[in-house]
Amino acid sequence: MNYTIYFGFGIINNIGNKKVKKGAVYLVGAGSGDPELLTLKAYRVMQQADVVLYDSLVSQDVLEMCAESATKIFVGKRRDNHALPQQDINQLLVTHAQAGKCVVRLKGGDPFIFGRGGEELQTVAENDIFFESIPGITAASAAASSTGIPLTHREYAQSVKFVTAYKKTNAPNEDFKEMLDPSQTVVLYMGLHRLKDLTQGLIQAGRDRETPFALVSQASLPSQQVLIGTLDDIAAKQAVANLPTPALLIMGDVVNLHKQLCDYNLVNLGIQQRFTEQEKNVVLAI
Repeated sequence: MNYTIYFGFGIINNIGNKKVKKGAVYLVGAGSGDPELLTLKAYRVMQQADVVLYDSLVSQDVLEMCAESATKIFVGKRRDNHALPQQDINQLLVTHAQAGKCVVRLKGGDPFIFGRGGEELQTVAENDIFFESIPGITAASAAASSTGIPLTHREYAQSVKFVTAYKKTNAPNEDFKEMLDPSQTVVLYMGLHRLKDLTQGLIQAGRDRETPFALVSQASLPSQQVLIGTLDDIAAKQAVANLPTPALLIMGDVVNLHKQLCDYNLVNLGIQQRFTEQEKNVVLAI
């Protein structure tokens, strides 16, 4: 009789009297780039990795927290520049896991929020490979916290919607009528290069042109920049400011709270609390 025992970061198959180690895939959210926002569970798995497949949004600080002995393979994507097609990334996961490796698929943000994590795990499961998914802090949460723009607020927003600016095969998302509720915060991922088209489309669809709008570049990192405007003028302001990617767009009345809170926000003032090296070593030893 065959049965499977979960064993550390691998899987042991008992086949008769023979034990055969199988690999497994760990889908890990690397968060927004600040290594202190990485979960302890993510760090523990990363330290056990034999192979790490990582994206372009994984910061160098986070990547360095993986096991030194791990083979690290860059598979990142930026707009039309893909290191590998998605199907090749899926196959790499399968190939290394079938070779008995502990495979960490390290993705920026949270793998299940516009991260193609579900697609990759479908391929993994279709090949009879076990997996675990470990969440990360998505860009919307990181940007909201670091800028003092709450995504919900009892006075201003009773719901929040996450929207991608692009659909499959890079088709632009033009479902503007789904983003017109003034009591809802809308967070647009991957929208910086479509900013003018998005804002014009929303105004034409009926959204108030004076709706508060924020652009947050490199959220939670020391290089974070914030641009505040309205649906009507944010594209023109960005044409002058030219804030870099990765960037997130936040639309709704909650954006007005940034002005009220920014003078007391330690992140905005650049003096937020950080671990000392001694404290960091204690945490990483857990």
